[in-house]
Amino acid sequence: MDIFSIIYTLAVAACCIVTLRYDIQMFQLSSYCYSRYFRWWWPANIFTHRKWWPIAILFCLLNQWLTIAAAIIAGTSIYKELTEKYKTPIVFTNRVKRLYTTALTLVAIIIAATAIVNVTYVPAAAAITLLFSNFIALSANLINTPIEKAITRYYYNDAKKIISSHKNLTIIGVTGSFGKTSTKNYLARILSEKYNVLVTPGNFNTLLGVVRTIREQLRPYHQIFIVEMGAKQQGDIKEICDLVHPQIGILTAVGEMHLETFKSFENIQKTKFELIDSLPSDGLAILNYDSEGISSYKAQKSTCATLTYGVNNPQAKFNAQNIIYGASGVTFTLNNEEYESKLLGRGNLLNILASIAVANHLQVPLNKQKAAIARLQPVEHRLSMRRANGITVLDDAYNSNPAGAAMAIEVLKNFNVGEGNKRIIITPGFVEMGQKQYEANKTLGRHIAQGCDYAIIVNATNREAIKSGIEQEKFDNRKTYFAANLNEAHAHLATILKAGDVVLYENDLPDNFK
Repeated sequence: MDIFSIIYTLAVAACCIVTLRYDIQMFQLSSYCYSRYFRWWWPANIFTHRKWWPIAILFCLLNQWLTIAAAIIAGTSIYKELTEKYKTPIVFTNRVKRLYTTALTLVAIIIAATAIVNVTYVPAAAAITLLFSNFIALSANLINTPIEKAITRYYYNDAKKIISSHKNLTIIGVTGSFGKTSTKNYLARILSEKYNVLVTPGNFNTLLGVVRTIREQLRPYHQIFIVEMGAKQQGDIKEICDLVHPQIGILTAVGEMHLETFKSFENIQKTKFELIDSLPSDGLAILNYDSEGISSYKAQKSTCATLTYGVNNPQAKFNAQNIIYGASGVTFTLNNEEYESKLLGRGNLLNILASIAVANHLQVPLNKQKAAIARLQPVEHRLSMRRANGITVLDDAYNSNPAGAAMAIEVLKNFNVGEGNKRIIITPGFVEMGQKQYEANKTLGRHIAQGCDYAIIVNATNREAIKSGIEQEKFDNRKTYFAANLNEAHAHLATILKAGDVVLYENDLPDNFK
């Protein structure tokens, strides 16, 4: 090879390292699910980060002296990839490190094999390898699958031995379409008044997340283990229950989420009730009867005792009364006892009621319950509130479901603002809702028009659906702005914001949605 071909090959190799990193990052954001990854990749994003590579290959094949131009293009793309900011950067777990290593090894094998056949084909082989790096990353995952399964099996069995050795541990499972993380954290805070509590951290709500928590954090002195259980397909919650065997189960809500993988609302119901069905006959189920998906379910298999809670359903045993919402939180009565909390919204009140039901069952003194509830802090990005420079920000960016969004907009609508001030929402809408996604986002648009003074719609994914709902309510078009991304949304917000305004961030799509 001449000097230009060498330069080109090295540039492409460097770019391949960066591009494979991006491919694996998107695969990680897709939960290592092939179908979800291909839904992102095809067709809208197929050439988003590779639009120059066909040109580079053409240069290489037409004339080796033009490969220097291709090398410059490659270098420019490397710079762009390295400097781009992502909301959710890649997490270099051991699995990602193994995947990245295998993918780069495949690239090296392809180029080395080409060199053995004919060294002059190496630049073209490098470019073609880069163009199809998506498939190299997925092929690497296929190669690693037996290894990953063996590692997972070892960790699972180790966690099972550890938790089996804790004979007096009370295990509480928490699941639901929304509200599970907040309920988990509020319950942990209240039970900590009497017990030594371990709770699955952050979003460790998958089987492997629970396994990791058990192996790394569970200690002999723990008395309570609160396990958040997430699910994207049938059987996910049962897998976790088969590992930890909960005695108490909290079901916070059943709503239309992840319909792309669940296929139907009935499948969502069955999956969420996997927690309740796993409870022993002497266990306890705590159910939110404000959720139609829970109160209407008739196929529950467990014969354990059941306690219900709610705000709008008078049939619930734990039914809050005399509710007063304000900018400083909420006050309410329950069984003639008065409670107060700094938390905002009906959703957080429901989470508190579930926690009280469990605390009463586990005999946490009432005065300690009240003290803990008064000190509860909102979970980050779940309708948390902060103030700066006269601006109030309601951060519900983690929320991603219609019912939760409706509750957040209800809080915004009832928020007192001064004359001339605005209630502003920034949202990209909902995803992964299958055939119901358009209608769900259209309904969101109607809620926005009814409860907000100004709307900034982010990304193109749900733009038309939200716009349709807003227009249906005769909302002033001059009070709606459509931003290509969150950075543009913030830039526009800065031009309209003034002291006294309230801003609600509702949901935030990951980087694999545009």
